[in-house]
Parts: sequence; C-alpha cells; structure tokens
Amino acid sequence: MNRKRVIATGCNIVSPLGFTAEENFQAALSGRSGVTTHTGTFGIPEPFGASLFDRSVISGPDGGSHCLFESILLLSIRDAVLRAGIDPASPRVAFVISSIKGNVEVMDADEAAVPVSVTAARIAAFFNNPNPPLVVSNACISGLTALIHAGRMLQGGRYDHIVVAGAEVQSRFIVSGFLSLKAVSPLPCKPFDAGRSGLNLGEAAATMVISAVDTCPDDAWELVDGTTRNDANHISGPSRTGEGSYKALRYVLASCRPEELAFVNVHGTSTLYNDEMESIALHRAGLSEVPVNALKGIFGHTMGAAGILESVVSMQAADAGVVLATKGFGQTGVSCPVNVCAGNRPACGRAFIKLLSGFGGCNAAMLFRKGGAQ
Repeated sequence: MNRKRVIATGCNIVSPLGFTAEENFQAALSGRSGVTTHTGTFGIPEPFGASLFDRSVISGPDGGSHCLFESILLLSIRDAVLRAGIDPASPRVAFVISSIKGNVEVMDADEAAVPVSVTAARIAAFFNNPNPPLVVSNACISGLTALIHAGRMLQGGRYDHIVVAGAEVQSRFIVSGFLSLKAVSPLPCKPFDAGRSGLNLGEAAATMVISAVDTCPDDAWELVDGTTRNDANHISGPSRTGEGSYKALRYVLASCRPEELAFVNVHGTSTLYNDEMESIALHRAGLSEVPVNALKGIFGHTMGAAGILESVVSMQAADAGVVLATKGFGQTGVSCPVNVCAGNRPACGRAFIKLLSGFGGCNAAMLFRKGGAQ
C-alpha cells in the first residue's frame, strides 16, 4: 500500500490583527504588531507586553453564550472548514484541538474552569461531528504536536480529513506565572537581539484542515514529516546545547537538503535562553546560512496556537515569495551565527521548517514543501 501524503486544504487565523489568515499575513508583511504594553490588565499591576483581543467585540458564530476561548475556536474552525470544502459532520472527519490552558481564564472570575476535553467535545458537537475529538496539550509545542499526530492519523486510513485547531487566551493565572519566571518583557519583544529582555504573550485561534491524498497537487502545501524530541533538560529551561531541538531538526532534514529551504521559522520567544539554544541547534544542524525568522514580535507567544498559526503564516509568506522580518531584531545577541531576517527579503526554495520548543525539554520540528515533489 502506498503511503498517503498529507496536505493542507483550508486554513484560518483569528487574532487581534484579523479574523482571516490573509488579514493576519498582511499584518505581518507590513510589520504591524498586536503587541502593546498593558498595566492593570487582569488586575496585574506590573506592566507586561501582550497581544490581546478586545473582549467586547468577540462572540461565537451563532451568537450563543460561548466563552472567549470557545468563540475564537468556533470562528476559526468554521472559516477553515468552508475553505477546505469538507463536511465536518462526516464520520471520515476528525477534530484535534491544541491548547495549553484552555479556558482557565474563568478562574479569574471565580468560576470552575472547564477541561479542554469538554470544550473539544462541545466544538465537535457544534459541527455535528460523530467522532470523539483528540486534545493535545504538550507545552509550547502543542500546535505542532497536534499537526504531527493528526498526520499520522490520516496515514492510518481511518479518516480522510482532520480539523486541527489551536487556541489560547490569556489570564491573570497565565501572565502571573510567566512574570514569576522573570520571562516577560513590558516592551515589544526582540527575538535574537542583543537587547532582548523577555517574551510577549498573545491570544489567537488558528486552524489547519489537513487531508490525505495519493499525490500532492502542485499548488498544495504538503506536511512532509515532523517529529518531537525531549531532552528532559529542565522544567522550564532549555538545553544549553540545544540537544532536543537539534535532534528534531536532524530528523526532518533527512527529507530535505538545506539548500531547498526558503527559511526556518523558529520559536524565537525573545528570552535569553531560548534564542541562544535555538542558535546552537541551527548551527549544529548545518543551517547557519539558511534565512531564519520569528513571528512572536507580531503575534506574541500564542502558546497552544503558535505551531499552527506560525505554520499558516509561513505557508502564505513562501507563497508570496518573501521571508518575513523578525520584528524587533536589530543586533545579533546569540553565540552562534544565525541568518536572522531583520527585514522582509525575497524567499528562494519550495520548502520551510517550523521549529518549536517548550517547558519540560520538549522540542518539535516539521518540514513543509510546496507542490508534488517527492
């Protein structure tokens, strides 16, 4: 039996910068950021940089009584499903939901937080899907882990299409946790820059509908291969040698030569240790000359949505023939040579790698390629 190939057939992003993938890409292309400095938000007196929704203008697609987390997921999934042209109620369609904290924000209102599994069941039921949804929650690599696992589900033959959606909303609980680690910058973040001082958090929902095909059309993006690697370095600190990230890169590079890559879209949180670790991993993997960019200066760190959101924007950028700028980057502040894009530049190549890392030493990489090349 020939191995099925996995392609993206419909995508969406709902963020403070727009409610479609196209709107969000155009914002990134123009360098427009959703990140602003917040003081007093969520009752937190300490200033922090974040990209947050205006809660007064978000409602679910049916105007029902959905929380913010459910509303942005429903809006994102509905648009992506329409673009993919699939029937979400089909038994040959499955749902995979990615999030780290789900709707934990209701804890700030002294309500009981609903488990993400319950929210996922509600989402699937909204679309009349008969299959139990899968929830992926694996720190900051959750979105990419969800895409990797969904691809394997398609290759197993039980499903024809899988709706992979990730979402995150911020709260006092989450922001306070990152502040306690001294990881948050009150100003817009500066990935890989010598003056970087921490990350910005972000809110978003992103969806990618992926489908199993025998051959990849020339105009489609194929999810060629992906993997996760855990170096178990520390509960919150990355490996100083970039071990897990390097091993994930080495795995996906077995399906691609560095010269085929238009760019590597990295995690790029703008913390001292993450960016340093990624520079080491890229250098060890022989990717020092390949263009590198990070999108956290545009969208903030959207956590469980990041792997999907940043992959969708990267596909659009490659289609437009551009490597997007790393907003905030000016002067290199990492020990290994990395070809970080300070401004938009022309993209060459039919493939890119998406790279992510997270707490607990988890790392993930996925290779995307355009068209029917084997």
